[in-house]
Amino acid sequence: MDGAMFDKLKILSDGAKYDVSCASSGVDRTNVGRVGNACAAGICHSWTADGRCISLLKVLFTNRCVYDCKYCVNRRSADAPRASFEPGELAELVMGFYRRNYIEGLFLSSAVETSPDDTAERICGCLALLRGEHGFAGYIHAKVIPGVSPEILARIGFLADRLSVNIELPSRESLGLLAPQKRAKDIFGSMGQIAQALAEQGELRGPRPAGAPRLPGANVAAGDGSLGDMARGHNAISPARPRGRREAFAPGGQSTQMIIGASPESDRQIIATSETLYRTFRLKRVYFSAYIPVSDAPELPERASRPQLGREHRLYQADWLLRFYGFAADEILDEANPYLDPFLDPKAGWALRNMDRFPIEVNKAPLEELLRIPGVGNVSAMRIARQRRFAAVRYEDLKKMGVVLKRARFFLTCSGRYYGGKTLDPVYIRGQALSPADIRDGMIERAPEQLSMFGDSRSRIPIGTAQGGGHGLSLR
Repeated sequence: MDGAMFDKLKILSDGAKYDVSCASSGVDRTNVGRVGNACAAGICHSWTADGRCISLLKVLFTNRCVYDCKYCVNRRSADAPRASFEPGELAELVMGFYRRNYIEGLFLSSAVETSPDDTAERICGCLALLRGEHGFAGYIHAKVIPGVSPEILARIGFLADRLSVNIELPSRESLGLLAPQKRAKDIFGSMGQIAQALAEQGELRGPRPAGAPRLPGANVAAGDGSLGDMARGHNAISPARPRGRREAFAPGGQSTQMIIGASPESDRQIIATSETLYRTFRLKRVYFSAYIPVSDAPELPERASRPQLGREHRLYQADWLLRFYGFAADEILDEANPYLDPFLDPKAGWALRNMDRFPIEVNKAPLEELLRIPGVGNVSAMRIARQRRFAAVRYEDLKKMGVVLKRARFFLTCSGRYYGGKTLDPVYIRGQALSPADIRDGMIERAPEQLSMFGDSRSRIPIGTAQGGGHGLSLR
Protein backbone atom coordinates (compact mmCIF):
# COMPACT_ATOMS: atom_id res chain seq x y z
CA MET A 1 0.00 0.00 0.00
CA ASP A 2 1.49 3.35 -1.01
CA GLY A 3 1.62 6.37 1.28
CA ALA A 4 -1.31 8.21 -0.32
CA MET A 5 -3.61 5.20 0.03
CA PHE A 6 -2.46 4.67 3.62
CA ASP A 7 -3.31 8.29 4.45
CA LYS A 8 -6.77 7.92 2.90
CA LEU A 9 -7.43 4.75 4.85
CA LYS A 10 -6.31 6.32 8.12
CA ILE A 11 -8.53 9.39 7.65
CA LEU A 12 -11.62 7.51 6.49
CA SER A 13 -11.43 4.63 8.96
CA ASP A 14 -11.03 7.13 11.82
CA GLY A 15 -14.06 9.08 10.57
CA ALA A 16 -16.22 5.93 10.54
CA LYS A 17 -15.71 4.98 14.18
CA TYR A 18 -18.65 7.02 15.45
CA ASP A 19 -21.20 4.89 13.61
CA VAL A 20 -22.34 1.89 15.68
CA SER A 21 -25.22 0.78 13.45
CA CYS A 22 -23.30 -2.12 12.01
CA ALA A 23 -24.37 -5.49 13.33
CA SER A 24 -25.52 -8.37 11.16
CA SER A 25 -27.41 -11.59 11.58
CA GLY A 26 -25.62 -13.23 8.68
CA VAL A 27 -27.10 -14.39 5.41
CA ASP A 28 -27.20 -17.63 3.46
CA ARG A 29 -25.87 -16.52 0.08
CA THR A 30 -24.38 -19.53 -1.67
CA ASN A 31 -20.73 -19.13 -2.65
CA VAL A 32 -19.89 -21.13 -5.76
CA GLY A 33 -16.28 -20.61 -6.77
CA ARG A 34 -16.07 -17.04 -5.53
CA VAL A 35 -14.07 -15.33 -2.78
CA GLY A 36 -15.39 -14.93 0.77
CA ASN A 37 -18.45 -16.17 2.61
CA ALA A 38 -21.33 -14.12 4.08
CA CYS A 39 -22.95 -17.00 5.95
CA ALA A 40 -23.42 -16.15 9.65
CA ALA A 41 -21.28 -13.06 9.18
CA GLY A 42 -20.88 -10.63 12.04
CA ILE A 43 -19.49 -7.27 12.92
CA CYS A 44 -16.02 -5.85 13.33
CA HIS A 45 -14.82 -6.79 16.76
CA SER A 46 -18.17 -8.26 17.70
CA TRP A 47 -19.97 -11.59 17.65
CA THR A 48 -21.87 -13.69 15.14
CA ALA A 49 -24.97 -15.70 15.96
CA ASP A 50 -22.79 -18.76 16.60
CA GLY A 51 -20.52 -16.88 19.04
CA ARG A 52 -17.52 -16.14 16.78
CA CYS A 53 -15.74 -12.80 17.04
CA ILE A 54 -14.81 -11.53 13.60
CA SER A 55 -13.89 -8.24 11.96
CA LEU A 56 -15.02 -6.03 9.12
CA LEU A 57 -13.25 -3.15 7.46
CA LYS A 58 -15.26 -0.22 8.82
CA VAL A 59 -14.58 2.82 6.68
CA LEU A 60 -16.12 5.89 5.03
CA PHE A 61 -16.22 6.14 1.26
CA THR A 62 -15.62 9.88 1.66
CA ASN A 63 -15.60 12.38 4.51
CA ARG A 64 -16.01 15.40 2.24
CA CYS A 65 -19.51 16.51 3.18
CA VAL A 66 -21.84 19.21 1.89
CA TYR A 67 -23.92 18.93 5.07
CA ASP A 68 -23.07 20.82 8.24
CA CYS A 69 -24.68 18.69 10.99
CA LYS A 70 -23.51 20.22 14.25
CA TYR A 71 -22.91 16.91 16.04
CA CYS A 72 -20.84 15.32 13.26
CA VAL A 73 -17.06 15.10 13.19
CA ASN A 74 -17.20 15.17 9.37
CA ARG A 75 -19.44 18.26 9.07
CA ARG A 76 -18.61 20.75 6.33
CA SER A 77 -17.34 23.44 8.73
CA ALA A 78 -15.05 21.11 10.71
CA ASP A 79 -11.33 21.68 10.41
CA ALA A 80 -10.37 18.12 9.52
CA PRO A 81 -8.27 16.36 6.84
CA ARG A 82 -10.44 15.23 3.93
CA ALA A 83 -10.21 12.24 1.62
CA SER A 84 -12.28 10.17 -0.80
CA PHE A 85 -11.87 6.75 -2.33
CA GLU A 86 -12.40 5.94 -5.96
CA PRO A 87 -14.61 2.85 -6.43
CA GLY A 88 -11.71 0.77 -7.76
CA GLU A 89 -9.36 1.88 -4.97
CA LEU A 90 -11.65 0.75 -2.19
CA ALA A 91 -12.50 -2.52 -3.94
CA GLU A 92 -8.79 -3.34 -4.29
CA LEU A 93 -8.19 -2.38 -0.66
CA VAL A 94 -10.96 -4.65 0.62
CA MET A 95 -9.70 -7.59 -1.41
CA GLY A 96 -6.13 -6.99 -0.28
CA PHE A 97 -7.15 -7.01 3.38
CA TYR A 98 -9.34 -10.05 2.86
CA ARG A 99 -6.57 -12.07 1.23
CA ARG A 100 -4.27 -11.20 4.16
CA ASN A 101 -6.98 -12.47 6.54
CA TYR A 102 -7.30 -9.04 8.20
CA ILE A 103 -11.05 -8.83 7.59
CA GLU A 104 -14.03 -10.95 6.67
CA GLY A 105 -16.23 -8.25 5.21
CA LEU A 106 -16.97 -4.56 4.78
CA PHE A 107 -19.00 -1.96 6.66
CA LEU A 108 -19.24 1.03 4.34
CA SER A 109 -20.64 4.42 5.31
CA SER A 110 -20.12 7.82 3.74
CA ALA A 111 -20.54 11.56 3.94
CA VAL A 112 -22.40 13.33 1.12
CA GLU A 113 -19.71 14.71 -1.16
CA THR A 114 -21.72 16.34 -3.96
CA SER A 115 -25.25 15.01 -3.70
CA PRO A 116 -26.88 11.84 -2.31
CA ASP A 117 -27.23 10.35 -5.80
CA ASP A 118 -23.68 11.16 -6.89
CA THR A 119 -22.13 9.65 -3.75
CA ALA A 120 -24.44 6.62 -3.76
CA GLU A 121 -23.68 5.99 -7.44
CA ARG A 122 -19.96 5.76 -6.68
CA ILE A 123 -20.61 3.48 -3.70
CA CYS A 124 -22.73 1.28 -5.92
CA GLY A 125 -19.86 1.13 -8.41
CA CYS A 126 -17.48 -0.06 -5.69
CA LEU A 127 -19.88 -2.79 -4.54
CA ALA A 128 -20.47 -3.89 -8.14
CA LEU A 129 -16.70 -4.28 -8.61
CA LEU A 130 -16.43 -6.35 -5.43
CA ARG A 131 -19.30 -8.66 -6.34
CA GLY A 132 -18.59 -8.87 -10.07
CA GLU A 133 -14.96 -8.33 -11.06
CA HIS A 134 -13.48 -9.64 -7.80
CA GLY A 135 -16.13 -12.29 -7.12
CA PHE A 136 -16.36 -11.29 -3.45
CA ALA A 137 -19.12 -13.19 -1.65
CA GLY A 138 -18.32 -11.95 1.86
CA TYR A 139 -20.48 -9.79 4.09
CA ILE A 140 -21.16 -6.18 3.08
CA HIS A 141 -23.12 -3.68 5.16
CA ALA A 142 -23.89 -0.47 3.27
CA LYS A 143 -25.18 2.74 4.79
CA VAL A 144 -27.90 4.36 2.70
CA ILE A 145 -27.79 8.14 2.26
CA PRO A 146 -31.28 9.57 2.91
CA GLY A 147 -32.72 11.18 -0.21
CA VAL A 148 -31.00 8.84 -2.68
CA SER A 149 -33.13 7.92 -5.67
CA PRO A 150 -35.13 4.66 -5.41
CA GLU A 151 -33.36 3.19 -8.44
CA ILE A 152 -29.86 3.56 -6.96
CA LEU A 153 -31.02 2.33 -3.54
CA ALA A 154 -32.50 -0.79 -5.18
CA ARG A 155 -29.21 -1.51 -6.95
CA ILE A 156 -27.24 -1.15 -3.70
CA GLY A 157 -29.76 -3.41 -1.93
CA PHE A 158 -29.10 -6.25 -4.36
CA LEU A 159 -25.34 -5.90 -3.83
CA ALA A 160 -25.22 -5.54 -0.02
CA ASP A 161 -26.18 -7.98 2.73
CA ARG A 162 -27.56 -5.42 5.15
CA LEU A 163 -28.66 -1.81 4.72
CA SER A 164 -29.05 0.89 7.32
CA VAL A 165 -30.44 4.43 7.28
CA ASN A 166 -29.49 6.50 10.30
CA ILE A 167 -32.37 8.33 11.92
CA GLU A 168 -29.69 10.27 13.87
CA LEU A 169 -31.89 12.05 16.47
CA PRO A 170 -35.07 11.03 18.32
CA SER A 171 -37.23 14.11 17.57
CA ARG A 172 -38.06 16.34 14.65
CA GLU A 173 -37.15 19.44 16.68
CA SER A 174 -33.64 18.16 17.36
CA LEU A 175 -33.17 17.08 13.75
CA GLY A 176 -34.17 20.54 12.57
CA LEU A 177 -31.90 22.24 15.10
CA LEU A 178 -28.77 20.11 14.77
CA ALA A 179 -29.06 18.79 11.20
CA PRO A 180 -31.18 21.32 9.29
CA GLN A 181 -30.18 19.95 5.87
CA LYS A 182 -31.52 16.48 6.67
CA ARG A 183 -35.25 15.84 6.26
CA ALA A 184 -37.29 13.23 8.07
CA LYS A 185 -39.19 12.65 4.83
CA ASP A 186 -35.99 11.51 3.10
CA ILE A 187 -34.98 9.27 6.02
CA PHE A 188 -38.35 7.52 6.16
CA GLY A 189 -38.60 7.34 2.38
CA SER A 190 -35.43 5.25 2.21
CA MET A 191 -36.44 3.16 5.22
CA GLY A 192 -39.84 2.53 3.70
CA GLN A 193 -38.41 1.43 0.35
CA ILE A 194 -36.12 -1.08 2.06
CA ALA A 195 -38.93 -2.40 4.27
CA GLN A 196 -41.24 -2.78 1.28
CA ALA A 197 -38.62 -4.62 -0.75
CA LEU A 198 -37.96 -7.01 2.13
CA ALA A 199 -41.68 -7.59 2.61
CA GLU A 200 -42.16 -8.33 -1.09
CA GLN A 201 -39.49 -11.00 -1.16
CA GLY A 202 -40.81 -12.65 1.98
CA GLU A 203 -37.92 -11.79 4.34
CA LEU A 204 -40.26 -9.73 6.50
CA ARG A 205 -44.00 -9.37 6.77
CA GLY A 206 -45.48 -6.30 5.20
CA PRO A 207 -47.37 -3.45 6.87
CA ARG A 208 -50.21 -4.40 9.21
CA PRO A 209 -53.48 -4.75 7.29
CA ALA A 210 -56.37 -2.53 8.32
CA GLY A 211 -58.32 -4.11 11.16
CA ALA A 212 -55.55 -6.54 12.12
CA PRO A 213 -54.63 -6.90 15.81
CA ARG A 214 -52.25 -4.24 17.05
CA LEU A 215 -48.73 -5.33 17.93
CA PRO A 216 -47.42 -5.04 21.51
CA GLY A 217 -46.66 -1.45 22.32
CA ALA A 218 -48.83 0.02 19.57
CA ASN A 219 -50.53 2.25 22.13
CA VAL A 220 -47.65 4.73 22.41
CA ALA A 221 -49.25 8.16 22.52
CA ALA A 222 -49.03 10.08 19.25
CA GLY A 223 -48.06 13.71 19.16
CA ASP A 224 -45.07 13.39 21.48
CA GLY A 225 -42.80 15.15 18.97
CA SER A 226 -40.80 12.05 18.14
CA LEU A 227 -39.65 11.14 14.67
CA GLY A 228 -41.47 7.88 15.25
CA ASP A 229 -44.69 9.87 15.39
CA MET A 230 -43.95 11.13 11.88
CA ALA A 231 -43.09 7.64 10.68
CA ARG A 232 -46.51 6.28 11.65
CA GLY A 233 -48.16 7.84 8.62
CA HIS A 234 -45.39 7.18 6.14
CA ASN A 235 -46.13 5.14 3.01
CA ALA A 236 -43.38 2.79 1.88
CA ILE A 237 -41.97 3.11 -1.64
CA SER A 238 -41.80 0.08 -3.91
CA PRO A 239 -38.30 -0.77 -5.17
CA ALA A 240 -37.22 -1.00 -8.77
CA ARG A 241 -35.58 -4.42 -8.81
CA PRO A 242 -32.91 -4.88 -11.49
CA ARG A 243 -34.00 -7.55 -13.96
CA GLY A 244 -32.02 -10.73 -14.41
CA ARG A 245 -30.45 -10.77 -10.92
CA ARG A 246 -30.90 -13.82 -8.72
CA GLU A 247 -29.51 -12.33 -5.49
CA ALA A 248 -31.85 -11.36 -2.68
CA PHE A 249 -32.44 -7.77 -1.67
CA ALA A 250 -30.54 -6.98 1.58
CA PRO A 251 -31.00 -10.49 3.05
CA GLY A 252 -29.64 -9.30 6.41
CA GLY A 253 -32.44 -6.72 6.76
CA GLN A 254 -32.02 -3.11 7.83
CA SER A 255 -31.01 -1.24 10.97
CA THR A 256 -30.64 2.35 12.15
CA GLN A 257 -28.84 4.48 14.73
CA MET A 258 -29.83 7.22 17.18
CA ILE A 259 -27.38 9.58 18.86
CA ILE A 260 -27.99 9.79 22.60
CA GLY A 261 -27.15 12.84 24.69
CA ALA A 262 -26.70 15.42 21.92
CA SER A 263 -30.33 16.53 22.30
CA PRO A 264 -32.68 16.80 25.32
CA GLU A 265 -35.11 13.91 24.66
CA SER A 266 -36.03 11.70 27.58
CA ASP A 267 -35.43 7.95 27.65
CA ARG A 268 -39.18 7.47 27.35
CA GLN A 269 -39.30 9.37 24.08
CA ILE A 270 -36.27 7.50 22.73
CA ILE A 271 -37.79 4.10 23.55
CA ALA A 272 -41.16 5.11 22.08
CA THR A 273 -39.46 6.17 18.85
CA SER A 274 -37.55 2.87 18.72
CA GLU A 275 -40.74 0.88 19.19
CA THR A 276 -42.46 2.74 16.37
CA LEU A 277 -39.50 2.20 14.05
CA TYR A 278 -39.54 -1.54 14.75
CA ARG A 279 -43.26 -1.72 14.12
CA THR A 280 -43.34 0.48 11.01
CA PHE A 281 -40.19 -0.61 9.20
CA ARG A 282 -39.55 -4.05 10.77
CA LEU A 283 -35.95 -3.14 11.61
CA LYS A 284 -33.47 -5.75 12.77
CA ARG A 285 -31.93 -3.37 15.30
CA VAL A 286 -32.04 0.19 16.55
CA TYR A 287 -28.57 1.18 17.72
CA PHE A 288 -27.84 3.84 20.30
CA SER A 289 -24.64 5.86 20.18
CA ALA A 290 -23.69 8.02 23.15
CA TYR A 291 -22.74 11.43 21.80
CA ILE A 292 -19.01 12.14 21.93
CA PRO A 293 -18.40 15.92 22.09
CA VAL A 294 -16.74 16.94 18.82
CA SER A 295 -18.18 20.44 18.41
CA ASP A 296 -18.34 23.73 20.28
CA ALA A 297 -21.83 24.54 19.00
CA PRO A 298 -23.90 26.13 21.81
CA GLU A 299 -26.78 23.72 21.13
CA LEU A 300 -24.61 20.74 22.10
CA PRO A 301 -23.11 19.55 25.40
CA GLU A 302 -19.81 21.17 26.35
CA ARG A 303 -16.59 19.65 25.07
CA ALA A 304 -15.62 18.70 28.62
CA SER A 305 -18.75 16.59 29.11
CA ARG A 306 -18.42 12.82 28.97
CA PRO A 307 -20.41 10.44 26.74
CA GLN A 308 -23.47 9.03 28.49
CA LEU A 309 -22.32 5.43 28.21
CA GLY A 310 -24.26 4.21 31.22
CA ARG A 311 -27.44 5.64 29.73
CA GLU A 312 -26.63 4.02 26.38
CA HIS A 313 -26.25 0.67 28.15
CA ARG A 314 -29.65 0.97 29.87
CA LEU A 315 -31.32 1.93 26.60
CA TYR A 316 -29.93 -1.21 24.98
CA GLN A 317 -31.38 -3.23 27.84
CA ALA A 318 -34.76 -1.54 27.38
CA ASP A 319 -34.51 -2.27 23.65
CA TRP A 320 -33.98 -5.94 24.54
CA LEU A 321 -37.22 -5.87 26.55
CA LEU A 322 -39.07 -4.54 23.50
CA ARG A 323 -37.64 -7.12 21.13
CA PHE A 324 -37.51 -10.32 23.17
CA TYR A 325 -39.54 -9.98 26.38
CA GLY A 326 -42.91 -8.72 25.16
CA PHE A 327 -42.75 -5.32 26.85
CA ALA A 328 -44.33 -2.20 25.39
CA ALA A 329 -42.62 1.18 25.51
CA ASP A 330 -45.26 2.68 27.79
CA GLU A 331 -44.73 -0.16 30.26
CA ILE A 332 -40.99 0.38 30.53
CA LEU A 333 -41.35 4.12 31.20
CA ASP A 334 -44.31 6.45 31.72
CA GLU A 335 -44.96 10.14 32.31
CA ALA A 336 -44.08 9.83 36.00
CA ASN A 337 -40.85 7.95 35.19
CA PRO A 338 -39.41 9.35 31.92
CA TYR A 339 -35.82 8.19 32.57
CA LEU A 340 -34.32 4.76 33.19
CA ASP A 341 -32.79 4.05 36.59
CA PRO A 342 -29.00 4.32 36.15
CA PHE A 343 -28.40 1.83 38.99
CA LEU A 344 -30.90 -0.88 38.08
CA ASP A 345 -31.73 -2.71 34.87
CA PRO A 346 -35.06 -1.71 33.24
CA LYS A 347 -36.85 -4.99 33.98
CA ALA A 348 -36.08 -4.75 37.69
CA GLY A 349 -37.11 -1.09 37.64
CA TRP A 350 -40.44 -2.00 36.04
CA ALA A 351 -41.03 -4.79 38.56
CA LEU A 352 -40.43 -2.48 41.53
CA ARG A 353 -43.05 -0.08 40.17
CA ASN A 354 -45.52 -2.96 39.75
CA MET A 355 -45.15 -4.98 42.93
CA ASP A 356 -48.88 -5.73 42.86
CA ARG A 357 -48.09 -8.29 40.13
CA PHE A 358 -45.60 -10.14 42.31
CA PRO A 359 -44.62 -12.64 43.59
CA ILE A 360 -45.17 -14.97 40.62
CA GLU A 361 -45.46 -18.72 41.18
CA VAL A 362 -42.93 -20.34 38.87
CA ASN A 363 -44.76 -23.68 38.74
CA LYS A 364 -48.03 -22.16 37.47
CA ALA A 365 -47.31 -18.88 35.67
CA PRO A 366 -47.46 -18.80 31.86
CA LEU A 367 -44.22 -18.24 29.97
CA GLU A 368 -44.92 -14.56 29.31
CA GLU A 369 -45.22 -13.94 33.06
CA LEU A 370 -42.03 -15.87 33.83
CA LEU A 371 -40.22 -13.53 31.46
CA ARG A 372 -41.37 -10.58 33.58
CA ILE A 373 -39.46 -11.82 36.64
CA PRO A 374 -36.14 -9.97 37.13
CA GLY A 375 -33.32 -12.48 37.00
CA VAL A 376 -35.20 -14.82 34.64
CA GLY A 377 -34.10 -14.74 31.00
CA ASN A 378 -35.42 -16.41 27.88
CA VAL A 379 -33.34 -19.55 28.32
CA SER A 380 -34.10 -20.02 32.01
CA ALA A 381 -37.83 -19.36 31.45
CA MET A 382 -37.93 -22.09 28.79
CA ARG A 383 -36.11 -24.47 31.10
CA ILE A 384 -38.63 -23.82 33.87
CA ALA A 385 -41.53 -24.38 31.47
CA ARG A 386 -40.05 -27.69 30.27
CA GLN A 387 -39.15 -28.96 33.71
CA ARG A 388 -42.52 -28.39 35.34
CA ARG A 389 -44.25 -30.60 32.77
CA PHE A 390 -42.58 -33.56 34.46
CA ALA A 391 -42.05 -32.45 38.06
CA ALA A 392 -42.43 -29.34 40.19
CA VAL A 393 -39.51 -26.91 39.99
CA ARG A 394 -37.74 -26.56 43.33
CA TYR A 395 -36.06 -23.39 44.51
CA GLU A 396 -32.66 -25.06 44.47
CA ASP A 397 -33.25 -26.00 40.81
CA LEU A 398 -33.57 -22.38 39.70
CA LYS A 399 -29.90 -21.51 39.95
CA LYS A 400 -28.98 -24.57 37.87
CA MET A 401 -31.45 -23.34 35.25
CA GLY A 402 -29.66 -20.02 34.99
CA VAL A 403 -31.93 -17.87 37.16
CA VAL A 404 -30.14 -15.00 38.95
CA LEU A 405 -31.52 -15.60 42.42
CA LYS A 406 -29.99 -12.45 43.90
CA ARG A 407 -32.75 -10.54 42.09
CA ALA A 408 -35.34 -13.18 41.24
CA ARG A 409 -35.97 -14.39 44.82
CA PHE A 410 -37.83 -11.16 45.66
CA PHE A 411 -40.31 -11.60 42.82
CA LEU A 412 -41.24 -15.29 42.80
CA THR A 413 -42.57 -18.13 44.85
CA CYS A 414 -41.67 -21.78 44.41
CA SER A 415 -44.43 -24.26 45.32
CA GLY A 416 -46.05 -21.46 47.33
CA ARG A 417 -42.99 -20.51 49.35
CA TYR A 418 -41.45 -17.02 49.22
CA TYR A 419 -37.68 -16.67 49.60
CA GLY A 420 -37.28 -12.89 49.52
CA GLY A 421 -37.62 -12.10 53.24
CA LYS A 422 -40.51 -10.75 55.26
CA THR A 423 -41.57 -7.77 53.18
CA LEU A 424 -42.46 -6.85 49.62
CA ASP A 425 -41.47 -3.23 50.16
CA PRO A 426 -39.91 -1.87 46.92
CA VAL A 427 -37.36 0.28 48.78
CA TYR A 428 -36.11 -2.71 50.77
CA ILE A 429 -35.98 -4.96 47.70
CA ARG A 430 -34.15 -2.36 45.64
CA GLY A 431 -31.42 -2.10 48.25
CA GLN A 432 -31.07 -5.86 48.47
CA ALA A 433 -31.19 -6.48 44.71
CA LEU A 434 -28.54 -3.93 43.74
CA SER A 435 -25.19 -5.51 43.02
CA PRO A 436 -21.76 -3.85 42.74
CA ALA A 437 -22.02 -4.39 38.97
CA ASP A 438 -25.33 -2.50 38.87
CA ILE A 439 -23.81 0.41 40.76
CA ARG A 440 -20.70 0.38 38.56
CA ASP A 441 -22.75 0.34 35.35
CA GLY A 442 -24.82 3.23 36.60
CA MET A 443 -21.94 5.43 37.73
CA ILE A 444 -18.83 4.78 35.67
CA GLU A 445 -18.49 6.34 32.23
CA ARG A 446 -15.54 4.82 30.41
CA ALA A 447 -13.49 6.90 28.03
CA PRO A 448 -14.52 6.26 24.41
CA GLU A 449 -12.09 4.11 22.47
CA GLN A 450 -12.05 2.05 19.33
CA LEU A 451 -9.59 -0.50 18.07
CA SER A 452 -7.42 1.00 15.35
CA MET A 453 -5.37 -0.54 12.57
CA PHE A 454 -2.80 2.15 13.17
CA GLY A 455 -2.68 2.43 16.98
CA ASP A 456 -0.70 0.70 19.70
CA SER A 457 -1.51 -3.01 19.64
CA ARG A 458 -1.24 -3.03 23.42
CA SER A 459 -4.31 -0.80 23.78
CA ARG A 460 -7.04 -2.38 25.84
CA ILE A 461 -10.36 -3.35 24.27
CA PRO A 462 -13.13 -1.11 25.65
CA ILE A 463 -16.34 -2.64 26.94
CA GLY A 464 -19.62 -0.90 26.23
CA THR A 465 -18.12 2.18 24.61
CA ALA A 466 -20.06 4.49 22.34
CA GLN A 467 -18.47 2.77 19.36
CA GLY A 468 -19.28 -0.76 20.41
CA GLY A 469 -22.11 -0.67 22.92
CA GLY A 470 -25.06 -2.97 22.89
CA HIS A 471 -23.36 -6.35 22.86
CA GLY A 472 -23.24 -8.88 25.66
CA LEU A 473 -26.20 -7.43 27.51
CA SER A 474 -27.96 -9.25 30.30
CA LEU A 475 -31.55 -8.56 31.31
CA ARG A 476 -32.03 -11.58 33.48
